[in-house]
Amino acid sequence: MKPCLLVAPAILLLGCGNRIEHFTLPDQVNDFTALYESNCAGCHGHDGRLGAARPLNDPVFLAVIDKRMLREVIANGVPKTAMPAFAQNAGGGLTDHQITILADQIEDRWSRPQDFAAVALPPYRAELGDPKDGATVFHAYCASCHGEDGTGSSKAGSVVDLAFLSLVSDQSLRTTVIAGRSDQGSPDWRNDSPGHPMTPREISDVVAWLSEHRAAPFNLTQRGTKLP
Repeated sequence: MKPCLLVAPAILLLGCGNRIEHFTLPDQVNDFTALYESNCAGCHGHDGRLGAARPLNDPVFLAVIDKRMLREVIANGVPKTAMPAFAQNAGGGLTDHQITILADQIEDRWSRPQDFAAVALPPYRAELGDPKDGATVFHAYCASCHGEDGTGSSKAGSVVDLAFLSLVSDQSLRTTVIAGRSDQGSPDWRNDSPGHPMTPREISDVVAWLSEHRAAPFNLTQRGTKLP
């Protein structure tokens, strides 16, 4: 009986030896495609397009947000939005090196800096402007698609809906005003009114006007803002 006890484990080991699988620990994955598919594609879409969130495969967006800022957003997320922090020191699962790989490759693969060499880019971040002036800006640049009061039209949806505004930050609003949404046919800051690009001040003012619609309905009514 003893020889049989010795032979059986040997057979089992031999069988297992033919099925060795190599496993890479998550924090040792250094391939961009694997990192992107696991952490980004679910929201931003395969190949950086056609996801629920902003497309990353967008040269305009990548021209406005520099690599340092892109890396910061990946690492720390965007508070009060669905964009989580991915850095390990912020509660995520990616190492600093993996975040650098994502930021570097997103820029290398999908940006076209040569297209913007002579373009005066508005700042990615800025303080909110004047909401009263923003109402005028909205009517000049945005109302033709989103309606006179922002509640939408046959061309585009509402941008003052409280449910929508609860899901986006002021920075997200600003980024959309500047870069548009190429996947949804929404123009960037240069093409809302062809031949008349929005100025940095106009961008800040219209973002302030949009942001103010998060206020309580009573406050907006008092200020004479028409609600959806």
